Amino acid sequence: MLEETQDEQEIIARVAALDIGKAELVCCVRVPDPKGGSRRVQEVTTYSTMTRSLQVMADRLMDLGVTRIVMEATSDYWKPPFYLLEAHGFDVWLVNARDVKNLPGRPKTDRLDAVWLCKVAERQMLRPSFIPPVPIRRLRDLTRYRIALVSDRNREKNRVEKLLEDAQIKLSVVVSDMFGVSGREMLAALIGGESNPQVLAQMARTRMRTKIPQLQEAFVGHFTDHHRFLLTKMLARIDALSADIADLDTKIEDQIVPFADAVARLDEIPGVGATAAAVIIAEVGVDMTRFPTPAHLSSWARFAPGVKESAGRKKGTGSTGHGDRYLARILGEAAVGASKTDTFLGERYRRIARRRGKKKAVVAVGRSILVIVWYLLSDPETRYHDLGSGYYDSRINPERKKHNHIRQLEALGYKVTLQPAA
Repeated sequence: MLEETQDEQEIIARVAALDIGKAELVCCVRVPDPKGGSRRVQEVTTYSTMTRSLQVMADRLMDLGVTRIVMEATSDYWKPPFYLLEAHGFDVWLVNARDVKNLPGRPKTDRLDAVWLCKVAERQMLRPSFIPPVPIRRLRDLTRYRIALVSDRNREKNRVEKLLEDAQIKLSVVVSDMFGVSGREMLAALIGGESNPQVLAQMARTRMRTKIPQLQEAFVGHFTDHHRFLLTKMLARIDALSADIADLDTKIEDQIVPFADAVARLDEIPGVGATAAAVIIAEVGVDMTRFPTPAHLSSWARFAPGVKESAGRKKGTGSTGHGDRYLARILGEAAVGASKTDTFLGERYRRIARRRGKKKAVVAVGRSILVIVWYLLSDPETRYHDLGSGYYDSRINPERKKHNHIRQLEALGYKVTLQPAA
């Protein structure tokens, strides 16, 4: 029985494809034959990636009446031609290089790659990658740079701990955060030349003062001028990174103002704070029409395992694959944060962690958060409502729960007799 499909017209009449390199790109254009008939004609031209050359290419594509331009995601080299052509009003698609691999055994040159990409594009056998609009792209630049600086600061803090270990100073064994108020004061005193463990331990404040005996033991070491020089540089680097992160936070707050309502609604999700909400918006945008259903968003983010079917048997891959690493990181952090709460997401994490392990629980809860995000961003009137940690208990069939408990007790060697309560 024939079924209707959602496929569009098979052939795009006027299409162009770009094979992009750092210094130059190859542009292939395929259009109908001016002489008529069903034949196609093509033009393959090499352009420099300098802006003026790209402008010439854009004018030529306009003259040829090109309606869609397709290019591979090659490092960051795709951005100049993409942004320029986008500004000229073209329908520009960025596609995954994995989807347009040439057939094995065929010759490979930039020219042949451009022609192959153009032929595949004109038959609509490609899917465009998600490229957010300009305001979201600017926000994304800020949030991603902030993540990079936070990672750099964490690495620098790890270097400090290794340096203290080299000096036989065991501060990290006693103090959970060496870079708090007390820890920084102690480190500053070490740099200033103080070496008396009793004096250093007395710098502890508030609850840390209960650990003064342990701190005295921790500061018995061999801290030399060599360590003092390196520690000075490391702390200065940490302070500089902290100042840069604070500046970025201010800039992100300014950039996120148009999306303040979306941030406030995402902030209601357990484990998701204002910073995490800004990162989520920067990665997926606020227009969910790009993702028709929550499943589409989860699949794009690689938070849904793939499925393989062969000979009538379905085989789950077990792996979600690699998607947006910035989004995956923040969803993982949000899932861990939610796991410590007495909420629906917290209980969901604990139930899955008991059966499948913590890693799978993090992915599952991360996917649940992503589904919630889709619903909140799809409808501006929607608000988050927590189902509560008792949701699963209230939904499970009492008879099934009874049989499960009986089976578990019998497995331990008990004979179970049930008697209704008065």
